Formats: sequence, structure tokens, C-alpha cells
Amino acid sequence: MIQIDNFKTIIDKYNVIFFDAFGVIKNYQGLVPGIEKTFEYLKEQNKEYYIVTNDASRSPVQLASSYHKMGLHAITPDRIISSGMLTKEYLYLKVPEGVVAYLGTEDSAHYIESLGLHPMPISDVNESNMDQIKALLFLDDEGFDWQTGVNIAVNLLRKRTIPAIVANTDHAYPVTIHDLSVAIGGLAMMVETIVGKKFIRFGKPDSQMFMFAYDLIREYRPISKKEIVMVGDTLHTDILGGNKFGLDTVLVLSGNTLPQDVDTRITSTGIVPTYICETAVVEKDMF
Repeated sequence: MIQIDNFKTIIDKYNVIFFDAFGVIKNYQGLVPGIEKTFEYLKEQNKEYYIVTNDASRSPVQLASSYHKMGLHAITPDRIISSGMLTKEYLYLKVPEGVVAYLGTEDSAHYIESLGLHPMPISDVNESNMDQIKALLFLDDEGFDWQTGVNIAVNLLRKRTIPAIVANTDHAYPVTIHDLSVAIGGLAMMVETIVGKKFIRFGKPDSQMFMFAYDLIREYRPISKKEIVMVGDTLHTDILGGNKFGLDTVLVLSGNTLPQDVDTRITSTGIVPTYICETAVVEKDMF
């Protein structure tokens, strides 16, 4: 584990950078201050980069648009790899037709609609249509009433033997520097415990997320895992996932993991990043 003072050192060592989104590039206030300088430097050095995110709330086009609205135009849809994309692939292979119920926003239903399947918000599920449902997706923590939605999901899975797919495995996310909010992965874990069934999960730290990104690059160029580094703010998803896949990892202290907690968290979890860096920002005077 090596302490790095300037993220430029990381970019200079690797050919491909995988970034987590929340806590690395953006936070509850908007873009991480100065992050645009990192993408300017990446372009200057002809380095490849991808945003590898557990955000299944919107399509890659919508996610890219959200960065553009904040003034960061370097992130285009083809640079985004989301857990929603893996969920879409699973549906394509395993659920060829029919109704798919979901917990999330209307935007998150994009991954269902784009396959020609019929999305049904969890609030619309009832005894009269339950038999039509082929799968249940946990996509986002917004867009539905938690109490009603969770209760319907529990009873749907008690009565039907259908796959339950967790497209975003995050249990929580920061809403301020001190406070967290429960994410859809946390709600899914609760439902899984109640119904006593095993759910299908996509997203970090699952290796499928990294294999998807790795295969995408290998379609157009040879690449070794030694040329790739994963940058994230969370030990249990970004760093554990990168480590398991055999990548070098960078823990940044601009999101879930705070500077005063980092040593304790690494010791207690046993999840050790290759590097620790304050942020993923390239210092301007180092260009």
C-alpha cells in the first residue's frame, strides 16, 4: 500500500483507468473540484478511461448527459459501463419475453424497455397480474414508496418462483460529508433475508462487472490486467472488486472513506488497496 500525493503519478503508470463515479468524479455537491483537470490530462496523454459504476438508475446516455450538465464533457456514453448493462444482458439471455416488475424510477426501466420487455412498476403489481411477471429487478432507491414497494416485493417473491435481480448492489451512499442514505442494494438485502431466497447480483465487487469492461476493451485492442487500474472510494465494492479481478487499485478519500477512518477500515476489513490518494484530481501545477 503506497501513499500517492498527486493522481498524475497513477495516470503515468497505467494505460487504462477505471473510475468509480460517486465519491470519485462527483459527490452530493456536484463534480469533485478540479476533476476536469484529470480528464484533460488523460486526453493529453492518450490514456483510456471508463466509468465503472453500480448506478443502474439511468441509461449510459442519460448518465453521460448528467456529467455534461455539470460541465464535464469528456464522459461520453461509450465511456460508461454500468451494472444496468449487465442486468440488460442477463434479461436478454434469460427472460426473452413478458412482464418484468421493478423497484426504481421510470428512467431505470430503460434497461427493460430497450429489450422489448414490458416494465411494471412495483406499485402496479397485484394479485390480478402477479402470474404474468417473469422477473423482479431492484434498480434504484427512488421512484417508489419504500414501505409499499418492499411489502409487494416480499409477497411477490413468496408466491412466485422468478429471478430477483439486484442491479445496484450498493447498500448506502453519502448524502453529506457525515450522513448516509440507504441504497437499493440495502433494501434488496433486507427482502432477500425475509423471503429466504438467493438473489442474482450485478455490479462491484462482482467480477462480472470487471470482466464486462475488460472484454469490451479486448474487442478492439490487446490489453493486460497489469495495464489497468481501478479507482474508487469504497473498500467493499471498488477496491475489493478490483483486487479480486487482479487489478491494481487506488482508494481515494473524497467519498465514502474519510481520511481519519482509512487506517482503521483497512485494518478491520483486510481489504488493502495498492495505493491511497487524497483525490483523483491531477494537480494543475504538475502538468
